Amino acid sequence: MPVETITWTGKSVRLIDQTALPAELRYLEICDVECLWDAIRRMQVRGAPALGIAAALGCYLGVRLSEARDQETFANELARICDFLGTARPTAVNLFWALRRVRDVVERLRDRPIADIKRAILQEALDMIEEDHRVCRAIGRYGAELLHDGDHILTHCNAGGLATAGYGTALSPVFVAAEQGKCIHVYADETRPQLQGARLTTWECQQAGIPVTLITDSTAATVIAQGKVQAILVGTDRTAANGDVANKVGTLGLAVLANEFHVPFYVAAPLSSIDMNIASGAEIPIEERSHDEVTCVLGHRIAPEGIEAYNPAFDVTPHRYVTALITERGIVRPPLAEGLRRVFEQVK
Repeated sequence: MPVETITWTGKSVRLIDQTALPAELRYLEICDVECLWDAIRRMQVRGAPALGIAAALGCYLGVRLSEARDQETFANELARICDFLGTARPTAVNLFWALRRVRDVVERLRDRPIADIKRAILQEALDMIEEDHRVCRAIGRYGAELLHDGDHILTHCNAGGLATAGYGTALSPVFVAAEQGKCIHVYADETRPQLQGARLTTWECQQAGIPVTLITDSTAATVIAQGKVQAILVGTDRTAANGDVANKVGTLGLAVLANEFHVPFYVAAPLSSIDMNIASGAEIPIEERSHDEVTCVLGHRIAPEGIEAYNPAFDVTPHRYVTALITERGIVRPPLAEGLRRVFEQVK
């Protein structure tokens, strides 16, 4: 773990400002829930697992100064905070998973003093950080079994340590493979419009000593067709019960290319990112973001004033294109719906 993406200082939530990378490694000190919501919305903190942890810490920020004297008033305050945080970004299921966990803590401790409940909310958030480290390492171990010495893998967006508490999901197998002595080369899509691949994935690989080549999104088809890629490895913001995968827009195109050119298409999917309550990707809400993210690049306008732009943040890859899901409980292969049911039955 070259950096800690999100930590609790004892007074504030400390976040890496991911909008400042790679030019500057800058930290934000967040002391209230409104500022945390803004950091999520502006993508200063991003990545499904990191958003879940941020949401849980945001709940604590929102209630730590609460003057509620009875359980009902306190529960209502927390419900408003959870609803507020849930509006920041609708697609990443980890955010809602974390809010649900916090609410469950409050329900379990409803007969305890409010001061105890506040401490329990903070502890639940801190536990999520430690869990995330274990989950990501496990995904890395399972995923590394799929990678061979000398492989070139293509990834999209950023699903490394910056998207989690510090180790990553889709990049975790690469990090573990490198620890095992395998030489893995990464092709990183630039990932328009926010350039997470160019700004963040290349930075993380460089920090870890992983050979990396940056390509434009439109170059992906060429490197795949030329046989330069042995596997495609991406993360997920929400995966449905049938294995449909919502991830950064552009992922669907890579999956179709992988199918055409017979390249394995792997998705690193912690169980917290799998939504067994929805049957398919058709039920996943897709966030649409500002037109300015498309018409401007890093603050510089690239299209004429007044031009309309369509800017969905995510797309949905049908499960038929997914070679396997890499979870902390092992590798799930098709039929994915059946495999996911077995995994979640074991968890229970």
